[in-house]
Amino acid sequence: MPTLPFHRGQLVLLPSNRVWRTYPGGRTLDALAGARAPADTHLAEDWIASTTRAVNRGREQIAEGISQVTLGHDPTPRDFAALLASDPDYFLGAAHVQKYGAQPQLLVKFLDSGTRLHFQVHPTRDFARRVLGAPSGKTEAYYVLGTRGVDAAPEATGYIYVGFQRPPTAAQLREAIVTQDLAAIEACFDRIPVRPGDTFIIPGGTPHALGAGVFMVEIQEPSDLVIRFEFERAGYVLPEPARFMGRDVDFALTVFNLSPLTPADLETRVRCRARLLRDFGGGSIQEELVGPAQTDCFRVVRTRLKGPVVKDENAGVIAIVTRGRVMVAAGGESHRLTTFQKFFLPAGLGPVKLDPLQGDAELLECFPPA
Repeated sequence: MPTLPFHRGQLVLLPSNRVWRTYPGGRTLDALAGARAPADTHLAEDWIASTTRAVNRGREQIAEGISQVTLGHDPTPRDFAALLASDPDYFLGAAHVQKYGAQPQLLVKFLDSGTRLHFQVHPTRDFARRVLGAPSGKTEAYYVLGTRGVDAAPEATGYIYVGFQRPPTAAQLREAIVTQDLAAIEACFDRIPVRPGDTFIIPGGTPHALGAGVFMVEIQEPSDLVIRFEFERAGYVLPEPARFMGRDVDFALTVFNLSPLTPADLETRVRCRARLLRDFGGGSIQEELVGPAQTDCFRVVRTRLKGPVVKDENAGVIAIVTRGRVMVAAGGESHRLTTFQKFFLPAGLGPVKLDPLQGDAELLECFPPA
């Protein structure tokens, strides 16, 4: 009987992959890593099962973003992009590889904000392809895990800005950006309160900012394309090439969707509500949080476990334990995973048994586009 390739039948476990960002954060990520003195620094994000290179001006010589992973119980670190390329049909599925190649076509992150992020906007996929010659834009979704007070701004916890509720004209926006009139920019938005379990979709072209003290999962197209129209946060001044992707303010304005996003629109087009996908029995269910009604760029589902469940998604899945502890068994191996541990399920892995330990548990599962 032929021997299977060494990687088949094993979970891909996803250690921490901290990435430098232009804003401070990451205290929660420090605490999860067991740091003696957790602190907000510029290592504010953890990129999960990533094959995307981070773009940080002035740090081009530092390889950041692409994940190092481990297979099963073998602690040897492996480059995730190289691992996928070694057997793409097994890891991602033949249909996916035929359309997208040997990469997942999505990027998932832990993001932990120690301050409000820059006001920013990302290109749509169409704009990225047509204007930038890039395969992906940056539509993104947020799944809120928690909020915390921030010493410098305790009142700024638990909110996001999405879309202009009172949109400026292009000329007014240009003037506010050039003069850095942040009061005028902020006046275009309403604050949207957030709490754990909330899910939001932020389409490309939508101006937005994440408030301070929010710990969340960000699911997005696999790019690091961004227009930052606020130049300084927490004492760090963006270098000019990092503001408008190396271009000028007039180019930046072409990325924006200046249509009003009303409070009613925020509820119907930005906030995502769970839809039942499967009832496994015994109180265990799977819910769709982000699906075709919101975007064709990725899918996000949540599995609530009250007892053991066996399932086979037949797709490459990035999974995160978001509550409780879970025994994950596949291919003759078992792994006890705790809250906020994460793993990748290859498309060809076969049936996976999920068993909550000591009470209920919950998984967030992120899928590539169909």
